[in-house]
Amino acid sequence: MEWTVNNLEEWQQVAEKVSQLLEHNILLLKGNLGAGKTTFTKFLLKTLGSTDEVSSPTYAIVNEYTAPQGSIFHFDLYRMKSVDEVYDIGMDEYLDRAWLCIVEWPEIYASEFNGLPYHEMLIENSDTGRKVIFK
Repeated sequence: MEWTVNNLEEWQQVAEKVSQLLEHNILLLKGNLGAGKTTFTKFLLKTLGSTDEVSSPTYAIVNEYTAPQGSIFHFDLYRMKSVDEVYDIGMDEYLDRAWLCIVEWPEIYASEFNGLPYHEMLIENSDTGRKVIFK
């Protein structure tokens, strides 16, 4: 699926569609700084029924939210220097017990996702807004 997002209201439409397409408990979010990964996550959690306040996990590395379906973990691996650091935060344990894990900047851990079922979303800035591709 592919969308162009020009304003905040359109993020809600993307979140509603993505929530219907989720088949796996891992969603990898890729895109440059400021592309809208955390903004999308806020809309997705609201769509999934979470009433928690969503914030960027940049400094905490992982934030936990609740939704009617279960626990949702939101990761930001931007500051991770090695796959060992990701293991140290217990990524495997989060993946095992989450209804959904949303992972920003997943590239450092990419080889560990091989063989696991996941969705991937690419958010790119463009002259007309943001191009969003969901797989």
